[in-house]
Amino acid sequence: MKYRVNINGIDVDADYSDETIKNILEPLLLRLADMRKEKGRRILVMLAAPPGAGKSTLASFLEHYSKEFLENTKVQAIGMDGFHRRQEYLTSHETEVDGVKMPMVRIKGAPVTFDLEGLNSKIKQVAAGENCGWPSYDRHLHNPVEDAIQVEGDIVILEGNYLLLDEVLWRDLKEMADYTIFIRGDATDLRSRLIDRKEASGNPRKKAEEFVDFSDMRNVRLCLEHSLKADLELKLPL
Repeated sequence: MKYRVNINGIDVDADYSDETIKNILEPLLLRLADMRKEKGRRILVMLAAPPGAGKSTLASFLEHYSKEFLENTKVQAIGMDGFHRRQEYLTSHETEVDGVKMPMVRIKGAPVTFDLEGLNSKIKQVAAGENCGWPSYDRHLHNPVEDAIQVEGDIVILEGNYLLLDEVLWRDLKEMADYTIFIRGDATDLRSRLIDRKEASGNPRKKAEEFVDFSDMRNVRLCLEHSLKADLELKLPL
């Protein structure tokens, strides 16, 4: 099934095979719907994956497909990208990489460049069943947009790179999830996807390659090598 969606200001085209839908995605949605009925409350799903793995697109597709596939159950996809620290913060604060101090903006997308405290606080609200505002991220503005989304789903799918990261404070996030999913992919394939995405957001090809190799690929390896075990692991291509 061909699927087009705008993710953080960028148009994305995806194509999920009938086999993937029937054998993976439909059973997943049914499992989550059953879990929600059994618990009698909102279900929070955390979908984690390295950069470029298509987690935002998959979460969006699950919301889209559920509208016809599930009855009386609202699936809603949200992302942790809205918790990027603002560009002005990243340009005015430094961090250390391989013993060298540099502006945070040079490694934007690394765990340290996210507002973990704010993310944790909002996840608690969602997990508690509250209807609340949620930020989105605009790749053209290079900044989050506060309360761009109203969270009100019965099954909320939260996607992000570091939701299962096995590091201090980050690993606490998993405790708030009812169900977890991880997407695993080949690092070389992910690099190609990331360069294309960076170029699509307005960067020259060479600059996109330099940023991906210096920053994004560190995050790819971090996710692939240091993520907690999920309830369900998927492998690219889906």
